[in-house]
Amino acid sequence: MTPQAQTARKRRRLSSRLFTWLTSMNLAIALLSILAIASVIGTVLQQNQPFNDYLIEFGPFWFEVFNTLGLYDVYSMSWFVAILLFLLASTSACLTRNTPNFLRDIRSFRLNAQEKSLRAFAHSRQYESDLPTATIIERTQGLFQQLGYKSRVKEREGEILVAARKGGLNRIGYILTHLGMVVILVGGLIDSKMYLKTLNTLGVVEVETRDLPVSQVPQESHLPPGSLAGFRGSVNIPEGKWGDVAFIGLKDGYVVQNLPFKIEIRDFFVEFYDTGMPKSFNSDITLTDKKTGEVVEDTIRVNHPLHYKGYNIFQSSFGDGGTELEFDAWQLFGKVGTKQALEGTVNQERSFEFNGEQYTLEFRDFSLYNVNPTEGPDGTQENTNFGPSVTFRVRDATGQAVEYENYFQPVDFDGTRFFLSGVTPEVGARQQFLFIPADRNNSIETFMAFYATLKDQDEITRIAADLVGQTAQGQQGGAAQSSAARSIADMVETFVERGFSALGEQVERQLAEREMSGEMAEQARESSFRVVQSVLMRAYMETLQEQGVEEFAPRDEAFFENALDVVTVIPNYGSPIFVAPTGFNHIQSTGLEITRAPGMFWVYLGSLMLTLGIFMLFYIHYRRLWVLIKPAGVNDDGESARHRVVVAGTDARKNIDFDQAFAQFSNELQRQTGSNEQKNPPSDPESSGRPA
Repeated sequence: MTPQAQTARKRRRLSSRLFTWLTSMNLAIALLSILAIASVIGTVLQQNQPFNDYLIEFGPFWFEVFNTLGLYDVYSMSWFVAILLFLLASTSACLTRNTPNFLRDIRSFRLNAQEKSLRAFAHSRQYESDLPTATIIERTQGLFQQLGYKSRVKEREGEILVAARKGGLNRIGYILTHLGMVVILVGGLIDSKMYLKTLNTLGVVEVETRDLPVSQVPQESHLPPGSLAGFRGSVNIPEGKWGDVAFIGLKDGYVVQNLPFKIEIRDFFVEFYDTGMPKSFNSDITLTDKKTGEVVEDTIRVNHPLHYKGYNIFQSSFGDGGTELEFDAWQLFGKVGTKQALEGTVNQERSFEFNGEQYTLEFRDFSLYNVNPTEGPDGTQENTNFGPSVTFRVRDATGQAVEYENYFQPVDFDGTRFFLSGVTPEVGARQQFLFIPADRNNSIETFMAFYATLKDQDEITRIAADLVGQTAQGQQGGAAQSSAARSIADMVETFVERGFSALGEQVERQLAEREMSGEMAEQARESSFRVVQSVLMRAYMETLQEQGVEEFAPRDEAFFENALDVVTVIPNYGSPIFVAPTGFNHIQSTGLEITRAPGMFWVYLGSLMLTLGIFMLFYIHYRRLWVLIKPAGVNDDGESARHRVVVAGTDARKNIDFDQAFAQFSNELQRQTGSNEQKNPPSDPESSGRPA
């Protein structure tokens, strides 16, 4: 054998082994198992969510692990598509290898079966008959026809074979099952991102990772209408606005799919449950075809999409579309009590300056309803709407930012109303709340004025001097009184800046310096706290007078106590300003999911074929029966007598049903053809002669 022939032979062997491996059941089971596991992950783990959500839920370590495995977008990962391609190749190879054999098998009656092989069947018996050959053949074919078999007769040397078969659709079921899987896989690949990823790999399309307006996205990241056979994208459109693109997530960014139509949001409305959860959200849209000018008006609801020329437009989410905000920015450090009346827009930034410092407010979201569980007057739990709130970040000149959620209206807690400000110091941290008491007018003005007084060292010194009896400058004892006033002012400053515990430590240090102990030290300690309390109360009383309050009421005393609690925690608030929202113009945004899925038809067709194929495989039995008639001799009239009859059968699926069916058939055939002696017992001695 020449070297060329040897090489060709090795190649044929390698190709044969590769084809055998590709069509093996082990490979198919392994691929299907991996796909099943991946599908479970893709179902349990919500796909295509913002990465920050995954980071918060799983933490940095597992976030990176799952991201490396591509579990956040399982169905679009290269390894998932590769498995689909392998499974498609494996199933197609099985179909190619076995379909011709199955088609030949269901057309063949196997008329070449020999007596030796028939007798070797698990289902086989024989008997003798005195009837003429023609009668035996006629009754055999009649019984076959009665049982639904198709039969053929072949005369051979010294014997006659009657072969029958039924249930050929069982073999068609195998073909349909595998063909259905192929069609489903092809349909899935048509709707996958395989083509888009190929364009990206070839450099035809570039992935954009920056958060940019559509007009600023580079042309390399745009796809013209109809360039993708199938895709799934999303877009957010505010009320009164329109859009004509869909954003398709790819890798760690997105590409822009231009649409052949414009979608205008005429109106968007949401219905809520008592718990504050959305009950339904609907969009009134106007769709305008760019090419024909055709206009379609419809209302899209959850699970009720709009279908237009192969495109499906789903209502998937909702959010803020740029609510216009009005707010007061209060200075908490420096010139405390100073405020600026400003405006802003959700999803945009607002920069301003306070005392020479530059600040940026990044408005993230607006919520019209905030329903939270509270305890009712009778002790039962009830749902209370805290009113609208705005979520924003305060970013200083260094780039450091803290996230806040401030409420527009004061919230009632046990008869006392507070303005709430939620603080999230870092990503993933638990939100904490600052409770600022509301005054008689449900305003924050009184607290801010009181806090400004406490932060004014000169004003606190004056109040302290009044308390210790300081009069005109130069009076006898004035220096001592002034020193006492400054000491008291220092203690008030310590309380305001660092809280009650720091004030206690300062008093203890002063007592230690004076070497005071025992009862005298206790009296001095109590005296110091009372003086500080008196200064704070005097400052509050003067603030009320400036606010126009003439009569001090119990509610004012409660306000004072709550205000002191807030004062001590403001240094930990994390922001040099307090944003007090005062008004808004609510603008909502609808989240639409736009899909084009031509492969869906093929998936449905393949599913139908797969279902029919499985039904044929499980409920249709492919069976064969043979009756071999062998003449045993010749009588005086020259006719054969006492024929020997061999009956055999087989079923593609070996089960007890065929045991009974074969016994009933052979018994009935023996009864009709008239046997004299039975050499082999029937497969089921207890079976009746009734045919199956």
